Amino acid sequence: MKIVIFGLAISSSWGNGHATLWRGLCKNLIRLGHDVVFFERDVPYYAASRDLFELSGGRLEFFSSWDDVQTKARADVFEADAAIVTSYCPDALEATELILDQARAVRVFYDLDTPVTLAKLEDGGRVPYIGPNGLKDFSLVLSFTGGARVFNEFHHRLGAHRIQPLYGHVDPDIHRPVPAKPHYRADLSYLGTYSDDRQQALEALLVEPARRRRDLRFLIGGAQYPHDFPWSPNIYFVHHLPPLEHAAFFASSRLTLNVTRQAMANMGWCPSGRLFEAAACGTPLLSDVWDGIDAFFEPGEEILLARDAHDALTAFELGDAELRRMARRARERTLDQHSSERRAKELVQLLEQSTSRNASRLARQEA
Repeated sequence: MKIVIFGLAISSSWGNGHATLWRGLCKNLIRLGHDVVFFERDVPYYAASRDLFELSGGRLEFFSSWDDVQTKARADVFEADAAIVTSYCPDALEATELILDQARAVRVFYDLDTPVTLAKLEDGGRVPYIGPNGLKDFSLVLSFTGGARVFNEFHHRLGAHRIQPLYGHVDPDIHRPVPAKPHYRADLSYLGTYSDDRQQALEALLVEPARRRRDLRFLIGGAQYPHDFPWSPNIYFVHHLPPLEHAAFFASSRLTLNVTRQAMANMGWCPSGRLFEAAACGTPLLSDVWDGIDAFFEPGEEILLARDAHDALTAFELGDAELRRMARRARERTLDQHSSERRAKELVQLLEQSTSRNASRLARQEA
């Protein structure tokens, strides 16, 4: 198939969780023999921290404005078997209009920010990447979040007809066991862009344990942390870690922490890509609690869960052998069920099913 994608950004991982996900998906779609074109608006804040410049085996199209690229995009969509527009794509409405203005390609909307989308709708706010007709004209709507609530909301609020989850994943070529690096050494690490709605949980599960255990070393990696963050002398910081350094970061941790954004935690069934990345690196996992997490990792066997500082501190009492056993099980499950290759195959299957539906629909119209 030829697959055309209009997304947020694949070229820069700075404060952008979409990039790593799309890199893994696109690489494996190309390996499976598909032709992939990714359209990305060239904006200064991503250009300044770009860590990918071309899509190996595919095509990465940068553009300054929609007017500049509209003709080329139309030609690609006209030839495509599937055309995808994503949440937070800055030209989502224009791309949607272009995608809907053709009959051949399967029309796909992929919401990689489902809890944020639904929170905006519930508050009566505008969702800038969804037009006034909602999602009723798309052949397939993909959601980064699963669970019955998502499907009910997308159907009743946005008119979506066919809704399927396409969860996070990890590229084991990038995230894998590697030697530890001394400057990343930590008893507990956390990798993530700063977010107000994660701060309360981050303070409970990392900042407070760090205050109580001054003998341990804590490490945070990420971008956009404010000057008034409640640091303590044993919390160290790495500013914006590019994906190629993620494996060493995780591999140098005795435990690594996952903290879910509040909207995602409230929704449930929304695993962060960081969970799969750390697991693929063979690092023991400690996570906050949300509905559905046991569908991805078995608590107590593949992952440790913490509701408060006491739970986090208790995790430090486990022996190294027990933590290694847990990490090994999580890695095995991740490679089997949550790899980028697995998600790419799932996506292809969903697109092929939608292609068959499209063909049947066109045949009925012509009859």
